[in-house]
Amino acid sequence: MQRSLVILFDLDGTLIDSTEAILESFHKAYATMNKKSPSDQAITNLIGYPLHIMFTSLGVEENQRWDYVEAYKEHYRKISTQKTVLLKNAKEAIEEASKIATLGIVTTKTGKYSKVLMEYFDLMQYFDVLIGFEDVEHPKPHAEPILKAIEILNKNDNDIWMIGDTVLDIRSAINAKVNAVAVLSGYDNEDKLVEFTHIIKDSALEAVN
Repeated sequence: MQRSLVILFDLDGTLIDSTEAILESFHKAYATMNKKSPSDQAITNLIGYPLHIMFTSLGVEENQRWDYVEAYKEHYRKISTQKTVLLKNAKEAIEEASKIATLGIVTTKTGKYSKVLMEYFDLMQYFDVLIGFEDVEHPKPHAEPILKAIEILNKNDNDIWMIGDTVLDIRSAINAKVNAVAVLSGYDNEDKLVEFTHIIKDSALEAVN
């Protein structure tokens, strides 16, 4: 069936909660580099940004940040499926969305690991495209990740929506000139989100509905 509606989902804070895996992998990266870790809160405040930007924002020198990223990924790869959970009603949100729309994922996570996670949860089958960090030159909030998903889906003239939990997601949608729904299930609060959109729901399921 040809569908005119496209729904693109962010991952962390929108469909999944991998906070435990992210924090553990950050602390492992700092331990590997023999450096003191920042606080959990300092790390959590940056979730949504690409890893190298997170490490730089946490004070890592630019010439060392990719070493930290590599140490992070080495550990995250081992624990991601065991220490990530689906958010409440995320599966239902995807199933409902699949009845009315063509679906995609647009994330700043590494696409390879994102696909592994969604296959682990038996949900990758619902998505026609997954755009991860390595698939673009300019990650969110740039328009490129969303525009690339649209291009791959060949859906330029369609009714396109982005569902995400951070300002990065909403700004990316605005920059790509598509519709956006913010959700409160993740890392940015309503005070931040309302600066960029007035369509704010509690969860991905509410956003789909």
